[in-house]
Amino acid sequence: MAHLIPILFIIITTLITPGSSLRWGSKTSSSSSSPNETLANSLCTDPSCIKTASSDYGEIVQELPFGVLNPSSVSDIARLVKSSYESPSPFTIAARGNGHSVRGQAMARDGVVVEMTSLNSSGDGNVGIRVSWEDSLGFYADVGGEQLWIDVLRTTLDHGLAPVSWTDYLYLTVGGTLSNAGISGQTFRHGPQISNVHELDVLTGKGELMTCSKSMNSDLFYGVLGGLGQFGIITRARIVLDKAPNRVKWVRMIYEDFSSFTKDQEHLISILGLDYVEGFLITNNTPPNNFFSPSDQSKIDSLASENGILYCLEAVKYYDDSNITTIDEDLEMILTGLSFKPGFIFKKDSSFFEFLNRVRDEELQLDAIGQWNVVHPWLNLFVPSSRIMDFNQGVFVEIIQKQSTNPGPFLVYPMNRKMWDDRSSAIIPDEETFYTVGLLHSAGSTDDQSIIEEQNEEILRFCDRSGIKIKQYFPHYRKKEEWMKHFGMKWKVFQERKSQFDPKMILSPGQRIFTSY
Repeated sequence: MAHLIPILFIIITTLITPGSSLRWGSKTSSSSSSPNETLANSLCTDPSCIKTASSDYGEIVQELPFGVLNPSSVSDIARLVKSSYESPSPFTIAARGNGHSVRGQAMARDGVVVEMTSLNSSGDGNVGIRVSWEDSLGFYADVGGEQLWIDVLRTTLDHGLAPVSWTDYLYLTVGGTLSNAGISGQTFRHGPQISNVHELDVLTGKGELMTCSKSMNSDLFYGVLGGLGQFGIITRARIVLDKAPNRVKWVRMIYEDFSSFTKDQEHLISILGLDYVEGFLITNNTPPNNFFSPSDQSKIDSLASENGILYCLEAVKYYDDSNITTIDEDLEMILTGLSFKPGFIFKKDSSFFEFLNRVRDEELQLDAIGQWNVVHPWLNLFVPSSRIMDFNQGVFVEIIQKQSTNPGPFLVYPMNRKMWDDRSSAIIPDEETFYTVGLLHSAGSTDDQSIIEEQNEEILRFCDRSGIKIKQYFPHYRKKEEWMKHFGMKWKVFQERKSQFDPKMILSPGQRIFTSY
């Protein structure tokens, strides 16, 4: 790839030759800057730019790009992609949102990284966040792919509205989560974020900006949703909105028995009533949680010491003025008959915004003590419900509990397949109910990272040896053959869409789907 650097430089300098009609980051006013001046504000090869674009939240992979584009408009990105597509020696391009990938998925070695959030500061002609209503669609928001979900939340709440499906962490871009799936505790009820999109504007690997939906350019629409950035860069998404509640009743229940824990989780996602269901492991070294009072935390710690491992079921019900007088009674009825440990149910009342933005507080606390920007060798899996008991014994008990000195968090909660659209590129197990398992490790040293990485590999070997047909979320593989196995029956369609929309394999090289290490 290194031999393409001089070619890439020639292409870019050709695009900005004085008198050229192509203006990087140009405005439509008569006082727009010259092409050379505009490039200086758009394409950066400074070491500080390169450093930012060569790392991500995982802090595991480092890939140095040739340069970084800080676009002021979508047309800037389109010109970049088209210049690569029309070149005899195309260079790779990666769209970088908020840099929250963990394995270099938004990197482009010797290519160009596009800092999508630069579109936020340009203003003119960009989508931003616009709330609208139509008879056929109801309320929706047209949102730039570069926008953070936290800003989508703030803007829509000003209208008394909100998206229905979320991720646990909101400081992620809309384009980034829709390129994966976007999951959280609301997924069982509303589906992932990719199931709550009416329409997209997508810049393909040919440099063509296309509008797509279920009925228009549907191959591109379904391909891009969960498509890991392989077919195009999302520049606008039309997101489903609904009336926003004011507050939430937030409950956590402690279980000693995994079977009871999962039985209750699956019961709760099968009935109407709750708006959010998740769960997580509590081990001897799980750090204190702000949700619990000091006395409650002490009770839980003591029980964890006795058992070695506990399971916490987390449930939320939204409410507002319309049901404020009945919310406690409604919630009690929903939770009746559950098998949590008596005396170990804990409740909290919170604003809707505070609940959705809960991880931000944890981030600020960890950042203050230098424990946020560390190495994150995460492993995220989808596990078939039929094998979740085997997974618990083989992974949570025999590996995590016995080996891990890392506190996690370790998430585990069920989803309903019927809420996913199989036409999208997202890959899930072939069962009606499946679990997401998020082993969200943090490593404070190289030794810790090595131990966790080996533990992750052991977990994958166990699943393979035991015939547990897991699927990776935020997938990471080293060989094309592994990707083919991951996509299974969808691989042929995935390949065809790549040939159709990014035939020169320009976009998202960091995923390494079509190339081996």
